Amino acid sequence: MRELEYPFNSEDLYQNKKKIRKQLLAQLDEKSCLHKKIAILGGSTTRDIKLMLELFLLNYGIKPEFYESEFNQYYQDAMFPNPELESFAPDVIFMHTTFRNITDFPSLGDSAEAVEELLRKEYGKYEKMWKRLADVYHCVIIQNNFEYPYYRMMGNKDASDIHGKVNFITRLNLLFYEYAQKTGNFYIHDINYLSAQYGLEQWSDPFYWHSYKYAVCVPAIPDFAFSLAKIIKSVYGKNKKAFVLDLDNTLWGGIVGDDGVENLVLGHETSAGQVYCAFQEYLKEYKDFGVLLNIDSKNDYENAIAGLNHPAGVLRPDDFINIKANWEPKDRNLMQIAKELNLMPDSMVFVDDNPAEREIVRSQVPGAAVPEMPIEPAYYAKTIDRSGFFEVTNLSEDDRKRTAMYQENAKRAQEEAAFENYEDYLKALHMKAEIKPFAPVYMARIAQLTNKSNQFNLTTRRYSQAEIETLAADGDYITLYGRLEDKFGDNGVISVVIGHKEETALHIDLWIMSCRVLKRDMEYAMMDTLAQTAVDAGIEEIRGYYYPTAKNNMVKEFYSLQGFDKIKEDSQGNTEWSLSLTNGYQKKNHVISVNEEN
Repeated sequence: MRELEYPFNSEDLYQNKKKIRKQLLAQLDEKSCLHKKIAILGGSTTRDIKLMLELFLLNYGIKPEFYESEFNQYYQDAMFPNPELESFAPDVIFMHTTFRNITDFPSLGDSAEAVEELLRKEYGKYEKMWKRLADVYHCVIIQNNFEYPYYRMMGNKDASDIHGKVNFITRLNLLFYEYAQKTGNFYIHDINYLSAQYGLEQWSDPFYWHSYKYAVCVPAIPDFAFSLAKIIKSVYGKNKKAFVLDLDNTLWGGIVGDDGVENLVLGHETSAGQVYCAFQEYLKEYKDFGVLLNIDSKNDYENAIAGLNHPAGVLRPDDFINIKANWEPKDRNLMQIAKELNLMPDSMVFVDDNPAEREIVRSQVPGAAVPEMPIEPAYYAKTIDRSGFFEVTNLSEDDRKRTAMYQENAKRAQEEAAFENYEDYLKALHMKAEIKPFAPVYMARIAQLTNKSNQFNLTTRRYSQAEIETLAADGDYITLYGRLEDKFGDNGVISVVIGHKEETALHIDLWIMSCRVLKRDMEYAMMDTLAQTAVDAGIEEIRGYYYPTAKNNMVKEFYSLQGFDKIKEDSQGNTEWSLSLTNGYQKKNHVISVNEEN
């Protein structure tokens, strides 16, 4: 919904929040949306935070249910038995504390040792809460860091003197960050940055605290909720995956076909040229986070390549996975790019300076992000950045190598064309798979994959890393991850299976696979290992389930291809399948070496 995209109007959101909520609920697809329970443990009033957070989450396709602590009861809810919160069983706990919840600040007469003890005591209170919440609820925890106070008793020295509140908060925040760096399922909501971005004097307006016990001024709450929602949607796989970028007047100034490469506005000789260089530098950094760069430009291909080879440019042709430079409508090019990447069109962020092109893509490619680009190119990066399309919560090695993986896929496609027999082609890839129970080293990637895969996902279940770790340790579950490499490179962890045991049957709760390894028989290798693991565990039957969505039609007959019998289908297309293991199992994979045993 446009009203909830950056830059949004906070006043309009407040005035129309009931209407917007009603519209969001009406257009929400109950089958494909995520239902998540969110507990807000607040050190100040949180009512409007909850209301605004719900709107942004609904816009991301997440339907929240809330538990809200009583005013300033966050510590009691975290540290003591709470039957209501325990029965609520949250998926996410959000700790909304601010500098107003810091118990003791240093006094000018305190020694360095006394200040250090005060710091450790304040931090220790929070660490105890986080650890108990993790032990009891096994869920995602999101914690505010601390914003600076809106006054400085010592002026500038408040930042450097150990007695200053600014100094104390800085050191306390650093301890929070150290905990986050070594702890899974724990995320910092950076209100220190957010308050500075908003304007600290307005953010911490004391009127709202003394009148309503709001630690954040009410006009800033939509910005606060939007920032928080970005973390939650990232945890549950609602990030975008790729840029689709225009060229003329987007990556450089001017029109390469008319002005010529030599006359493009790009380079450090002029301020206008520096702006475009800076934007290219900004976009190139996304490759390190696994975001795929693509081009969709109305241009002759040769002119586009010449522009990308401009001596002052930062982005080069080999930085992009797909370059569509032609005279086709841009929405069609975008759809084709998505198809060639084996991604859904709603995974794309379309960036174009032309408002007419943006509107066409918005109307023709539902779900694709189309940020409203400012007239001044100097603010392009700000618009992308504040929109939070690619909020990072977990960053795996696979993310860092994603561009290389897709480029390796292009080499595989070229080699395939040289073979008449497809099985001969697969054998020529010399594929090796590692298929084993979930291992700690891969937990973050496994959780990430469960939340990213949309097309090859039979039950559309989503799991946080905390849930993945819990299942892996439960003897009533069988878990498998699949990692695949071949002569062109390592694809990383690309498949996950989770099933729970009921007597002599195994019920598959989740089976997913990355679409970038489709048609390489990895699903058969996974099935072979799953069947053997089940037999070793005394399982006599495997039950599989398929729940249709708008995105997973490609796996509708998956279990049939694996040799299962369909035993049930309802009016909505949900199907149940059965595979008996009592008479033996015939292996289906003949092209992949698994666990170096074959």
